[in-house]
Amino acid sequence: MSKVLLTNVAAVVKKGARPLLKRGAIRQMKTPAVVPFDANLFSAWFESLSAIGATPEGGVNRPFGSKEDRQVRAWLLQVANQERLTTSVDAIGNIWGTRAGTEPLPAIVIGSHHDSVPYGGRFDGPLGVLIALSVIAAITKAGISTRHPLTFVSFTAEEPNPFGLSTLGSRTVAGRLTPDVLWQTQSSDGTVLQDAVRAVGGDLNQVLQARRSDQDIAAFLELHIEQGLRLIRSSTPIGVVTGICGIYRERVVITGQANHAGTTLLPDRHDALLAGAQVALAVESAVAALGKDDVIGTVGTFRIEPGAINVIPGMCELVLELRTGHREDLDALRADLDARFAAIAQSRGITLVRSVLLDQAAQPLDAFLQETLQTSARNLDIPYRDLFSMAGHDATHMASLTRAAMLFVPSVGGKSHCPEEFTPLEDICRAAQVLIHSVLALDENLDRQDGIS
Repeated sequence: MSKVLLTNVAAVVKKGARPLLKRGAIRQMKTPAVVPFDANLFSAWFESLSAIGATPEGGVNRPFGSKEDRQVRAWLLQVANQERLTTSVDAIGNIWGTRAGTEPLPAIVIGSHHDSVPYGGRFDGPLGVLIALSVIAAITKAGISTRHPLTFVSFTAEEPNPFGLSTLGSRTVAGRLTPDVLWQTQSSDGTVLQDAVRAVGGDLNQVLQARRSDQDIAAFLELHIEQGLRLIRSSTPIGVVTGICGIYRERVVITGQANHAGTTLLPDRHDALLAGAQVALAVESAVAALGKDDVIGTVGTFRIEPGAINVIPGMCELVLELRTGHREDLDALRADLDARFAAIAQSRGITLVRSVLLDQAAQPLDAFLQETLQTSARNLDIPYRDLFSMAGHDATHMASLTRAAMLFVPSVGGKSHCPEEFTPLEDICRAAQVLIHSVLALDENLDRQDGIS
């Protein structure tokens, strides 16, 4: 058994919680304030899913398109069918499972992704998918009918993959990837995306049908591990996410002069690698100068030529990434780097060519959904704090088409994308109870005609 099995939900959820209040008015919920969350069922599902693609180190290896990816998909469909959900796989391979509502309303959707980085952890992504299934199962078991359909989703290829299109499923649903781009995409080994999508049950010929709108989805909720230390350090079990960072990536190609490593003296060198090292340090220094928690920068790749031990590097290529919560901070950071890079080029006698690879704006999350999650946590006497996400998520793109919100649970040791990834069951149960409570509140209160949907 996994160390996820730490506690019973009865010790987590306080009974007799107060009903959620609708913003601007008092409205007594017709449904019970607390619906039991089945920790044993969740744990059994978690163990079964974690066994698919399990690694000896205790993590999982389930990259998009792998045999293990396909096995997880089959398992999810089987479980969803056992829970009597109406299931489907859309044209990009996203898995959907729906419990019907009593009224012709758009669905309240809960979910995340099931793929992993190579040799990653068990919690990133699958936790949110299994919580979605567990929340719907708990409401069903409690005999509660909901006005809105309740839907779980497991998105295709959220993590980086050989096709260079992370958050593939949610971006397609949001209409942020056009059919032309999808059809032209292939991996470094020449595999075309259409073949990979077809292998997981999709079909790019029908990809426009995968798009959704707020006419289909009333709200999207995603639970995810924090992938950092803020909750752990503050001993807080839940984070309500206020927004998701913007991500800017830039390729920098530095051209110096290759020359003999033994005979070329220091004043005569135009070392592209050392210039690249200065560029990386300049990124760190510029970020530190801003002094903000929602601004970070990284140089994650370096490539040099000719790469010989006795030759001064004549070319250095690197990719830098900047993550910010506000556009003005990104603009300030880029302006600072313009000046720093120009000074490096002049002092080193090199040329420096930059090209933008990605410029994805920060995405605020829905204020009303945040308020609902916060009020649910308070009513359940579960401590929480507001957090800005410095990692990208499927909710980034879902927020462009409908109301979206996220809950974070702690990552012990701040670990993520590694086998040591871990969140205690106690924290998972707390977050699940907040989600159940919030879904029921949204089902009552989220109506287009009252101006809050």
